[in-house]
Amino acid sequence: MSIRHGLLALLEHGPRYGSQLRTEFESRTGATWPLNVGQVYTTLNRLERDGMVAQGGEDDAGHALYVITDAGRTELKSWFATPVDRSSPPRDELAIKLAMAVGAPGVDIRAVIQSQRHHTVKAMQDYTRLKAQALATIENEGSQERDDVAWLLVLEQLIFQTEAEARWLDHCEVRLIRLSAAAGRGAGREAEQTTAASLLGTPASSASSRGPAGPASGEARSGSARARPAPPT
Repeated sequence: MSIRHGLLALLEHGPRYGSQLRTEFESRTGATWPLNVGQVYTTLNRLERDGMVAQGGEDDAGHALYVITDAGRTELKSWFATPVDRSSPPRDELAIKLAMAVGAPGVDIRAVIQSQRHHTVKAMQDYTRLKAQALATIENEGSQERDDVAWLLVLEQLIFQTEAEARWLDHCEVRLIRLSAAAGRGAGREAEQTTAASLLGTPASSASSRGPAGPASGEARSGSARARPAPPT
């Protein structure tokens, strides 16, 4: 999250003081990424050091105001014109967790996937309800406020993101089951169970008690068939 560019974008609309910037930032994004006042003033100090903002006196209440400079406008224009870099993705805790769970002793990776999928689908449903409320506000009240429209865009990004994550989790479960079945094909039953355990991360004895891992178990299908809200339109 680029706090500095977000603050520059808000200052482009006129002089602001620190807590005002915080309030407007959270209003624009629905407080999805909350800021504290300390973060705001630390960022403003750095922007001032870099010549992108300057102090602009005080308002009637004595708040110290900040204004954007020409250098700040140039930086902001460049930010809007430059695509977000996806070649060096940030660390994703879920991807790392699943990567570490593959073959981990005593860890059933399918249980990890199913637990996460339940959480992700619930989050997606919550975001979908919030989207419906936001749309109702815009349509019923005829609101075209910047903050309302901005919040709607953020919500839709969160919906698409959680929907994609749920689909990926379904894919991971099916992939692991198929790979474990393929690796054990042609081997004896005991070897097949050991191979399944090496991928799914469960002890061979646990795999035996559940039966051989494979598409016939229905676990992947049951996960994929769970009701999810329709993609936003």
